[in-house]
Amino acid sequence: MWDLMKDLWGLMKARKKYWLMPIITVFVLLGALIVLSQGSVIAPFIYTLF
Repeated sequence: MWDLMKDLWGLMKARKKYWLMPIITVFVLLGALIVLSQGSVIAPFIYTLF
């Protein structure tokens, strides 16, 4: 996991693609929200957002 993040950061730094960082952050947060909300009490409230 950490190697992937190091490689991704190295790619963004070498190619000057810093604009990818907010997109990746949003994807990670949405993925975590979906994983954590499955089977929990929060699930009905999250489904109303989408």
